[in-house]
Amino acid sequence: MKTQGRGMNLSTSQRLMKAAFESDENFQIVLHRVIKEDLNMSAIDFAEEAGIPHSTLYKILTGNRTPNIKTLRQIVLAVRMHERPSDEFIAVIAARMVLDTITETKRKIGGRLITVKEYSANSIEEAIIVATRAERDGAKALVCAPIVSHTVEKIVSIPVTTIMPKESITEAIEIAMRKIG
Repeated sequence: MKTQGRGMNLSTSQRLMKAAFESDENFQIVLHRVIKEDLNMSAIDFAEEAGIPHSTLYKILTGNRTPNIKTLRQIVLAVRMHERPSDEFIAVIAARMVLDTITETKRKIGGRLITVKEYSANSIEEAIIVATRAERDGAKALVCAPIVSHTVEKIVSIPVTTIMPKESITEAIEIAMRKIG
């Protein structure tokens, strides 16, 4: 669960520990973000998972209490339980210009945080090659264009999903119409 855009490439638990060493206020802010945004949990549910009293977590989140080392350990362990191994990901195979439109490298789907890894391919042959590479790298599933998905399904043993770019096709047709006048 690595995050980008916050200045570092740290896992969620590493961000939390770093914040704890920086200041009580920063720990409070980061813990709140981790519970609400990264884990998509309520404070009560998180407290139960961490094995700490709800009132203790509430006091920490409101700045009325600094966690002792035991409580900090319980919080970090609870966060780590939600971190998936870094090798668990879904591979998206597409041309670089399509991949550049992907803004999130993590997606929360059904309460589960999934990493999205990009594999650039500019031809059918490259798509087949990177599909096998993605599977070898540990991808749990592939997402690719319809022109190669049927072939890729025959080669790899992981699930393959086809990209259906409805809006981009409509936009491309409109651009083509403008070009022909």
